[in-house]
Amino acid sequence: MAMSAHEVVRFLRTHYGDRASEPGLLGNGEWSQAYAFALDGRALVIRVGAHPQDFAKDEVMSAVASPALPIPAILERGECAAGHFAVSERGYGVFLDDLDEQGMRAVLPALFAALDAVRTIDTSGTAGYGLWSPAGVAPYASWQEALLSVGDGPENPRTPGWRAALHSSATGSGPFNTAFAALKHMAREMPLGRHVIHSDLLNRNVLVDGPRVTAVLDWGNAMYGDALYDAAWFLYWWPWFPAWSRIDMGAEFMRHWRASSSVPHRWRDRLLCYQLHIGLEAQAYHAFKARWTELEYTARRTLELLHGRT
Repeated sequence: MAMSAHEVVRFLRTHYGDRASEPGLLGNGEWSQAYAFALDGRALVIRVGAHPQDFAKDEVMSAVASPALPIPAILERGECAAGHFAVSERGYGVFLDDLDEQGMRAVLPALFAALDAVRTIDTSGTAGYGLWSPAGVAPYASWQEALLSVGDGPENPRTPGWRAALHSSATGSGPFNTAFAALKHMAREMPLGRHVIHSDLLNRNVLVDGPRVTAVLDWGNAMYGDALYDAAWFLYWWPWFPAWSRIDMGAEFMRHWRASSSVPHRWRDRLLCYQLHIGLEAQAYHAFKARWTELEYTARRTLELLHGRT
């Protein structure tokens, strides 16, 4: 359930009275809307949506923010007409997605530092693999099981009916099944390491200011598993950003890993495995949303990766 601008104004007036300024729409995401406003002169953001666990996970992650990994603090969460709301500090900058080549090259060191900071977050006191709850519990006993749930597990409640939609689409289930068969083979060899993974570091979830990362947003899709998954995320989606086509992101990752003496073991196999998983998740989502052009493109790209043609 979306919340109109008028309803947001009414909610802020009811909730905060004259302490709150008129809100301005910042953006509409897949699962929530964000509005900028001021409270007692302090710049804040209110997000409204139907999934309170996403906001709760943001609150969990804001507790481990650092200079290398800036995450806006959550100041308040609760219920509203749209279902739920969260008020947070406001991050400033431009979205990573909107950078040109020069801007992306300038921010790469800070982006890699942010990924390193995510990889070193302490996961003791948490359990499981895959999409984790605000309590720090994920549903799968192994990373392999979490990866294979994309095809073998129950449908995500947020994307019901995707299998039937995929099967009846012009693209069909064939490309999915081929990539999933390869994933089943490769997943058996994936490492058992357990780190926090953001797993959505594009889609307007990173703010930057020149060479600095100023905010890492929206941890609703965060998982426990192999930290290299976030690198695979960039590699899979890189062709969607033609402004960055002259940047070899794979080579940039390797340059960073070598400089920090942290070249991942069996990195080629791991990156390919996770890109297949990302492609399969994307096909499921596009089928659910009836985005047939995007479905065809992601199905084709995933098979091209599998067959070494990209």
